[in-house]
Amino acid sequence: MYRDFGTIFVFIFIGIVLIYLPLLIQKLLAPNNPNPDKQATYECGEESEGSAWVQFNIRFYVVALIFLIFDVEVVFLFPWAIVFNELGLLAFVEMGIFLLILLVGLAYVWKRSDLDWVKYNVRYGRGRYSSLIPNTNNSKDK
Repeated sequence: MYRDFGTIFVFIFIGIVLIYLPLLIQKLLAPNNPNPDKQATYECGEESEGSAWVQFNIRFYVVALIFLIFDVEVVFLFPWAIVFNELGLLAFVEMGIFLLILLVGLAYVWKRSDLDWVKYNVRYGRGRYSSLIPNTNNSKDK
């Protein structure tokens, strides 16, 4: 019984060594000549503008997460389509239920208007898009 745990510990030790040994070798052998050009942020060959700590709108993340959810789920269709003839009617019904669940999720997201890029129904709209939102109480308008 303990022999099985020994094998696991050996693999954990080998994993740790394979991670830290190259880092140690790099630290010992690589030249260390820091200067402002090397420390500057690289942006595709362009000069950096402003701070890197910029707050992005949550819509970027919501749309990306919705895309990932549906994209990953649709990937499951390809293996099913390849072996569809061998699986029979039960697999067809199961895939129909799976697609129905995806469509219900898509309808939910669409109904909540999470797929709209600029939401017009923001309760307390401020900032760049506040002029697009009808009936907002901005301090500029008073």
